[in-house]
Amino acid sequence: MKENEIFEKAPVSKAYFTMALPVVLSMVVSLIYNMVDTYFIAGTGNTDLVAGVSLGAPVFTLMIALGDIFGLGGSSVISRMFGKKQDDDGRRMSVFCFYAAILCGILVIIIMLAFRMPILHMLGADEDTLCYASAYYTGIVIGAPFIILSFTPSNLLRTEGFARESMVGTILGAVVNMVLDPVFISLLGFGAAGAAIATVIGYICADLYFLWFLLKRSQKLSVNPVGFHISADELKPIFAIGIPASITNLMQSFGMALTNRFLLPYGNEKVAAMGIVMKVNMIAVLVLVGFAFGAQPLIGYNYGADNKKRLKEILAFCYKFECSLAVILAAALSLAAKPLIRVFMDDAQIVNSGVEMLKYQQMGMLFVAIVLVTTCTFQSAGKAWGAFWLSVSRQGFIFAVVILTASHLAGYTGVLAAQAVSDFLTAVLAILFYRHYFGSQHN
Repeated sequence: MKENEIFEKAPVSKAYFTMALPVVLSMVVSLIYNMVDTYFIAGTGNTDLVAGVSLGAPVFTLMIALGDIFGLGGSSVISRMFGKKQDDDGRRMSVFCFYAAILCGILVIIIMLAFRMPILHMLGADEDTLCYASAYYTGIVIGAPFIILSFTPSNLLRTEGFARESMVGTILGAVVNMVLDPVFISLLGFGAAGAAIATVIGYICADLYFLWFLLKRSQKLSVNPVGFHISADELKPIFAIGIPASITNLMQSFGMALTNRFLLPYGNEKVAAMGIVMKVNMIAVLVLVGFAFGAQPLIGYNYGADNKKRLKEILAFCYKFECSLAVILAAALSLAAKPLIRVFMDDAQIVNSGVEMLKYQQMGMLFVAIVLVTTCTFQSAGKAWGAFWLSVSRQGFIFAVVILTASHLAGYTGVLAAQAVSDFLTAVLAILFYRHYFGSQHN
């Protein structure tokens, strides 16, 4: 079959780009959507609204994190099953992941609406930003089942070689979102709530496409629950990889919220600037994520098939390409910092703060690349503990210790430098873990 040719025999560079480029293109379109979303929100000229949506952004990241439990966790297990020619088992796993994602979204609605105000205050909303943060929060939470679900088939399809088709669904949702943004945010005057509504409708459209594809085109994956069965032992590897993958995004939410809290003493303008900077920074991060995780089905398949020679070639190519790309992207964003920030908000104070923030973010980009490829490798190979520790480090416990220490020692500058320092320390940890798990295999 064509997908087996890609996984088993095609030249590594061809196989890598065949699987990774559609993921990167999906990421780029998602990036453009994020830019458009931020552009229309910032276009209101209301700093409190921009800050309110920035404060609510970790909630959206939480949805992605929960989707990753079943998307990345499921694809890790399924790709290894396909490598071992256990197609029927892979099909059953895909049925579980699909419906578990929907159920997870329903639970999110119940819990997060019940505790809405405490969560908003925890995120840093004050009397100026509360109404905007609440509007965005509520819209995103109500759409949780659709958002969480979409990350499952978009990942699972790649295990069958359908990287391009996975991209189509993701792009469809993002384009719908971009078209609806100005309608709901500006034309109808819904503001922050409008941004959330447009987002949810975009994900609903993506879900419908993925459902159609799984029903009509997929040969190895399924959404048919008839005769479905799964044991507790079969669930363990999905959660063993899915939860660390989820924690990566949860830690991103934690890192964003922590950064906002440490910036609040310096004014809402700093929080608004960081919200824009994080969007711009995603230019580099999303491209790097796409190239790192685009290779996941290749790594998982060949690890499952015990093809050590090809696995070694794939990993060597991934590290070299990803690190080179990280340096180029960091340099480009640093040089273009001022015009990129100004696109979103042409306010001198916001632009000046944003330029400084963005340059600090780029200092750690090479280390981010190392962490991403290593994390992807651990997830693909089922190395749950390695994936877990990297997941809770870069924007989790290492970041918390660094930002607390750096802000105490260097004040505002320490807050800005904290992420790059955390990136470096986590990359060192990644190298040590990689040598522990794979050193003997690659000598």
